[in-house]
Amino acid sequence: MDTDYDSTYEDESHVPNDDVVPYSDDETDDELDSPQTEEPEQNRRNVEAEQSQEPVIKECTWQVKANDRNFYDQPQFKKKVYFCLKKSKYAGNEIKTYKYNPITFLPVNLYEQFKRAANAYFLVLLILQAIPQISTVTWYTTFIPLLLMLGITAIKDLVDDIARHKMDNEINNRPSEVITDGRFKKTKWKHIRVGDIIRIKKNEFIPADVLLLSSSEPNSLCYVETAELDGETNLKFKMSLEATDEYLQGEGDLAGFDGLVECEEPNNRLDKFVGTLFWRGNSFGLDADKILLRGCTIRNTEYCHGLVLFAGADTKIMRNSGKTTLKRTKIDYLMNCMVYTIFVLLILAASVLAIGQTFWEGELGASNVSWYLYDGKDYSPSYRGFLAFWGYIIVLNTMVPISLYVSVEVIRLGQSYFINWDLQMYFSAKDTPAKARTTTLNEQLGQIEYIFSDKTGTLTQNIMTFKKCTINGTTYGDDTDDEIKSNQTKQVDFSWNPLADPSFIFHDNYLIDEIRSGKDKDVYEFFKLLALCHTVMAEKADGELVYQAASPDEGALATAARNFGFVFLSRTQSTITISELGQEKTYEVLAILDFNSDRKRMSIIVKEPDGRICLYCKGADTVIYERLHPDNPIKDQTQKALDIFANDSLRTLCLCYKNIDKVDFDKWNKKYKDASVAPSNRDEELDKVYEMIETDLMLLGATAIEDKLQDDVSGTIFNLARADIKIWVLTGDKKETAENIGYSCKLLDDDTEVLYGEDITAHLHTQMENQRNQIARNQGASQSNQMGPYLPADKKHALIITGSWLNEILLEKKKRKKKRLKLKFPRTKEEKEQQLQEKLKAYAVKERRQRSFVDLACECSAVICCRVTPKQKAMVVDLVKRYKNAITLAIGDGANDVNMIKTAHIGVGISGQEGMQAVMSSDYSFAQFRYLQRLLLVHGRWSYIRMCKFLRYFFYKNFSFTLVHFWYSFFNGYSAQTVYEDMFIALYNVLYSSLPVLLVGLLDQDVSDKLSLAFPRLYIPGQKGLLFNFKKFFLSLFHGIVTSLIIFFIPYGAFLLTMGQDGEAPSDYQSFAVTTATALIITVNFQIGLDTSYWTFINAFSIFGSIAIYFGIMFDLHSAGIHVLFPSMFIFTGAAPNALRQPYLWLTIILTVAICLLPIVALRFLVKIIWPSESDKIQKKGKKFKAEVEQRAKPKPFTRGVSTRRSTYAFSHQRGYADLISSGRSIRKKRASLDTVFDNYPAQITPYTPQT
Repeated sequence: MDTDYDSTYEDESHVPNDDVVPYSDDETDDELDSPQTEEPEQNRRNVEAEQSQEPVIKECTWQVKANDRNFYDQPQFKKKVYFCLKKSKYAGNEIKTYKYNPITFLPVNLYEQFKRAANAYFLVLLILQAIPQISTVTWYTTFIPLLLMLGITAIKDLVDDIARHKMDNEINNRPSEVITDGRFKKTKWKHIRVGDIIRIKKNEFIPADVLLLSSSEPNSLCYVETAELDGETNLKFKMSLEATDEYLQGEGDLAGFDGLVECEEPNNRLDKFVGTLFWRGNSFGLDADKILLRGCTIRNTEYCHGLVLFAGADTKIMRNSGKTTLKRTKIDYLMNCMVYTIFVLLILAASVLAIGQTFWEGELGASNVSWYLYDGKDYSPSYRGFLAFWGYIIVLNTMVPISLYVSVEVIRLGQSYFINWDLQMYFSAKDTPAKARTTTLNEQLGQIEYIFSDKTGTLTQNIMTFKKCTINGTTYGDDTDDEIKSNQTKQVDFSWNPLADPSFIFHDNYLIDEIRSGKDKDVYEFFKLLALCHTVMAEKADGELVYQAASPDEGALATAARNFGFVFLSRTQSTITISELGQEKTYEVLAILDFNSDRKRMSIIVKEPDGRICLYCKGADTVIYERLHPDNPIKDQTQKALDIFANDSLRTLCLCYKNIDKVDFDKWNKKYKDASVAPSNRDEELDKVYEMIETDLMLLGATAIEDKLQDDVSGTIFNLARADIKIWVLTGDKKETAENIGYSCKLLDDDTEVLYGEDITAHLHTQMENQRNQIARNQGASQSNQMGPYLPADKKHALIITGSWLNEILLEKKKRKKKRLKLKFPRTKEEKEQQLQEKLKAYAVKERRQRSFVDLACECSAVICCRVTPKQKAMVVDLVKRYKNAITLAIGDGANDVNMIKTAHIGVGISGQEGMQAVMSSDYSFAQFRYLQRLLLVHGRWSYIRMCKFLRYFFYKNFSFTLVHFWYSFFNGYSAQTVYEDMFIALYNVLYSSLPVLLVGLLDQDVSDKLSLAFPRLYIPGQKGLLFNFKKFFLSLFHGIVTSLIIFFIPYGAFLLTMGQDGEAPSDYQSFAVTTATALIITVNFQIGLDTSYWTFINAFSIFGSIAIYFGIMFDLHSAGIHVLFPSMFIFTGAAPNALRQPYLWLTIILTVAICLLPIVALRFLVKIIWPSESDKIQKKGKKFKAEVEQRAKPKPFTRGVSTRRSTYAFSHQRGYADLISSGRSIRKKRASLDTVFDNYPAQITPYTPQT
């Protein structure tokens, strides 16, 4: 018998909890499996006995021996690299991010380039051109363009790789100190090896992942800054084992250290580490708190010592810098499909002409009509047709544009630089410019349909400011920002408090009067609670008091208390010292009940100087109100204030206290100590004990902290909505917080009907029932034809859904495992088939439900998903990509947004307060959300228009050039002879027609940036893909065919009966080649002039310069001098001077160009007059609109009445430093007195004088 598991969904009757994050992304099913009732003791023992008999799987297979490099030469530490070659599995500390070295650059780069289908195709063509029986075109017509394209790409790759070499050398050559021969010696990072003992000094980067052994701080505490790792500037705390702290302080002790570490293999989990140190016959458990990661910086610690565990490529930061999935644009896929279409057309055209060659040879070859083409070979007509097929593949190869891909990359590179150089997207406050981190997605910025945005730090500043509070039923604080800006309220003067933070601003002087008068005991207790109940760490920096907080919320509350006269000064393991209006007091800390996301509160139990025991607690109103004493007179008043705070989109916390009898505390403390040392489920046991003491609390009031919106968020969202871009907010915050921010940034307004999770479920059930009934009535009519809208179109709707409801609706709930003992029998074929059918049916139901949800959500004007995990954020983005086939953009600033950013077509990172992980994973980055509208409506739109115009013209000019050969074939016996000379074919795409279209792709703009922002509806054609699609492609193809017909047949007709002014007929092949080539060059260059919307001197110079270059090179190549040097290559001696001195041929050229261009001019004139586009209308009245834009007033700010929504709360979503504080290991051995620490300040706070 085996233990088997049945997987079932959670109870369907269970209603999702809006306040709970569904589950952690890395949570296993076993972790979710929580028994509802306690198991009998005997059953538990039986299970433990069975588990103890199971073989233990050893996970810690990575061994590190201190101070012993020979240890790693053992055979078991070798790994096979190539056949019989082996090397150590332990990486050196030298990092290599470069791809090439001087020896491998040429072969490796060429190999990579020829892996691309287009380059490989032209290489095959080049080989075919070397076969004389096939080719009528010399090899250099393909070789020169191919060499140029390969060269440009190779130079770009080389420049990038040289930059990587420089960066690697800078890092690898950083100095470090390693124990060698019993003492510390200076060395470079690249010479560090696993097992070395290194010394790292203050403000130095950590060179590898090391185990902290000791430091200069008491108890070997070490402060690290992880800004290079995740961008967070608040300090983290690491601490060594007590054994290594005690015995490994001196240089000699460290040199003699011979411990062995067994730990997990190298991985990319930054917050997890499992290992064991074996030393002196003892074993010591290791976790992430004892590991210093490469890339971090040592702060506030003079020096520390560490044992290198992972080096170089094995370090966690390098493991996290893996390859990102290559993103490609919609235009890329279209372009590839069109190139394949051209390739098919090329084969068809070559096949038709090959058949013509076979017919010609079979019917006319025998009668010797084309005797001048006889080559002395007696090949059969079919074999000559076969050779002609390959010959025409070569002649017509320019239908597949060799320079297309390189030209596209050059344009994208230039557009990326324009984004980087845009001063209007530069944030001077942090010296942060916009950055295009990829060069392959620019035009996709002009096609965005859905934006998925994080809230905290993306829409808001993530800088917490103490704005208001309610104490004993009275509300204090600023009224509105408008009053502040109009100077109706006076800023509080904190000069009476020498310890005040000068950056703190408050505008209610009445609160200061209440505090300093000392009349209201509750006000005094309120701020004393804020000064005591926290896990903030105090440090002295340059004579200033600096707080290190686990979250910005805690820092804001402690700073507020500090400015109002209750200054947190220092703490030890068992005490906390504060200054209460100038009087220094020390409280004995009896217990710290730390915050976590389940408790949503934090408490501290202290013993007052007079011996009283008091519990102070702060937390979310939803949990505090459940634990209040029934006799709380200010409960209703505080709730009204909380609702007002929520209406102002403020983050709130309730503050309360409780006096505890000593006898009751002693009983509770015994349980607390037992839970603190519980061998298993310690956190759960502690939470149960916390619940016992946090009852019958007395409410003091509540705080309101503002997480202010970034500048112009509302205007940006308003403009993007006018561009028909839908914005969804995906956040881990509470529903009330997210909803309030939705109102603040104008995603929601009073006219919007808000739908919640239960409403969505009802709508989906109703719609599915209606569909089922309609399908039954129509006897199997397709479902898609019966589907109607979910919501009435006459009203605005918004959707607000929590993560729990999202799982419920999308059938994504975690499965719980029910363990039961049963016999396993082999399944029959019918059972397997039935199980497969059930899975398919369940998948079909799930897919229908998800599609219906996406359809319903997309009918809403705004969607806000709150209390969602990073995995759910990515899932929502993926659903819209999958079922709406829409171009998506995700924007965020934190590590929890990385999944979403990588899933979306375009990822944008905000370099804000939460770190740089989002930026490092993004495609574009900038400092403020408001820059998004410029990125999309200006740069994105321009890039899309430019790329579409470039591609349409590129296909046109290549068809115009190549198909002239096709028409000529009907008059040259299908002999694969070219119309133009070989050098013209080689230089056409390289010199004669490349520069003007490149400049259009880089510089063209239909309207200015200001008008693009003022008229967001100009963005809509990009969303619909109107400027480049298969219809536009075939129009370009048709335009090219017509132009090639005109360029061939007008000169051909003119050459039929021609007499020059000297009596000679200039109707020879070379004169015809010169005429058609000249007409072609002038036509295609003037055509790009017609396509240009934004004329500059550079554009005009490029067009006329290209024509001038053509004439200059042609006259040189047709000169006698070059023919003497290369008689076999340049055979058009004197052709150009002879032909172009004939007025008749100039008239032919002018006529050809006019017939090509005049119909286009007339057609575009009619279109602009009769069917003008939005862009045409704005262009026509550009000056008028521009003046209006400059004078346009900003939209009136949105105002709302009092809301009845529940308030939110402000708190860290991670544990604080309570464990660290309780351990006593973070506390310095000596603390300076108040006067010596703050000797720059007056010793006494200014006495209070009541204001009259």
